[in-house]
Parts: sequence; C-alpha cells; structure tokens
Amino acid sequence: MREKFDQQLGKLNRMLIEMGAMIETAISNAIRALKTRDVELANAVIAGDNDIDEMEKSIERLSLKLLLQQQPVAGDLRLISAALKVITDMERIGDQAADIAEITTMLAGLTVIKLDHVSQMAEATSRMVTQSVDAFVKKDLALARDVKAMDDNVDELFRLVKTDIIRLIQSDRSESEQAVDLLMIAKYFERIGDHAENIAEWVEYAIVGVHDSHKPKEP
Repeated sequence: MREKFDQQLGKLNRMLIEMGAMIETAISNAIRALKTRDVELANAVIAGDNDIDEMEKSIERLSLKLLLQQQPVAGDLRLISAALKVITDMERIGDQAADIAEITTMLAGLTVIKLDHVSQMAEATSRMVTQSVDAFVKKDLALARDVKAMDDNVDELFRLVKTDIIRLIQSDRSESEQAVDLLMIAKYFERIGDHAENIAEWVEYAIVGVHDSHKPKEP
C-alpha cells in the first residue's frame, strides 16, 4: 500500500514540476512579447492558459484521490494540502501572464514607451516565480524565505511605476491610454509576485507545519 502511495506522490511531484515549468514559460514569453510587441507570441501565451487550467484540474483530482483513498498523515498530509494551495496560485499566475499578453496585443503598432521600472518588475517577479517553484520541488526552506523577502522589492517597484505613470501623463496627455495599459501590466506583475510569495509560504508550511497566517502576532 505504501509503495503505491509513494508512486502516486512521485506522480504528483512530477505534475507540479510540469505545471511550474508551464507558468515559468508563460511569464517568460509574456515579458518577451511585451518588450518586442510580438503579437504572435502574445497570442500563444493567451492560448496556452487553457493548458495550465487543465493541468491544475488534473493535479487537483490526483491530490483529492490521495487524500480520500490513502488518508495520509503528518508530512505527507501537509505536502498534499500545500500542493492544492500551490496550484491555485500557479493557475492565477498563468491567468495574469495571459492578461499581460492580451494588453500587449493592444499595444502593438503604438510608439513604445519605455519605463525601466516595469522592466525591473518583470525581471523580479519572473525570478520570484522560478525560485518559488524550485523551493517547492526541492523542499528548500531557505529558498522559500528568500522569495518572501523579495516581495518587498516588487512592491517598491510598483510604487515607482505609479510615480512614473503620473509624471508621464502630466508631461504628455497623448500617451495617457498607453500609460494606463502599462500601469495595468505593472499591477499584474505585482499580483504575480504576491502569488509567488504565497507559494513560498506554502512551501514553508509543507516543511515546518506552520503557515504565516497562523503564526502568532509579534507584540
């Protein structure tokens, strides 16, 4: 019985790795499409979101099967419970990569406004996602905590983007529409960072058995 359970856990881990690779590719392609205004690549990101959704459903089915049929305890139970939470955040990251790609298709053909802080946000959130997935796969507590620490930098970059957008609109109202689109893209990157942080928190839960939301408040 344990051997079969271990085989299914191995399958669950492989599926999580595959879904992680899918969202990493989605983000990478969304960023590249945004920088180059590549509509074809952006449309590929949008179309690929369905595959991410289907992978989430498959992992959810396997996780529930393990919970209901095998009745895991202790560490195994935490791992499966965390997997169910992680795939929700992964799926939402896929959604937001598709949202960025969709806006990119609307920006095609326009004069490119370069905002350095948006590019920095893209790089930072992409790194957070990659490292959060690696932390889950490798059960690496230190890496998970590094990801959580990185979210403050993303939040600060989002604040700077908002300042950039205000200045841009004040200096050239003709670029207002594109500026608002870039602000939405930055907001999606900020949300991606939040989801990567969530994944890191569930990694911590899977390893030590405590989630941030359940930690006692400091006096």
